[in-house]
Amino acid sequence: MIKSWMVIGGVTFLVAFASSFVTPSERQWFRRLQRPRWLTFEAAIPLIWTVIFICGAWSAYIVWEHNPGTGTTWLMMGLYLLLEIFTIAYTPVMFRLRSLRIGTIIGGTGFIICLLVTIAVLPISIWAALLLLPYLLWSPIGTYTTWEMIHLNPQDA
Repeated sequence: MIKSWMVIGGVTFLVAFASSFVTPSERQWFRRLQRPRWLTFEAAIPLIWTVIFICGAWSAYIVWEHNPGTGTTWLMMGLYLLLEIFTIAYTPVMFRLRSLRIGTIIGGTGFIICLLVTIAVLPISIWAALLLLPYLLWSPIGTYTTWEMIHLNPQDA
């Protein structure tokens, strides 16, 4: 029998994998952009997001196991999926449109969705809510960084 953590982890991985479909010219566009001088941790960003996705999947697992298969739980899984889709959309959509403004909007929207999911999860499990804190702490940093890049690269706003 397939375990719920396997399904949640598999869906998380498949959705995250979808963001890897960007062209070399799109990557080149992003590489040439100027960054804020204080952005010294850029190499750590993939690891940071990996931890955040693991925490999010673990949170979803806790919520699922609390009351598996009910309509409310399925709705919560849909909210987790919506959050991941918005999070993953940041790179391919911003790269494809070559718009830092779009990236900032997607990043801010992801934060709002995560905040709503966290509030919805809190009555179900404090641990599930706490596992969303890395997202809530990191997302504003990423969004602010993208917003700052608009000022350094006005032609790519």
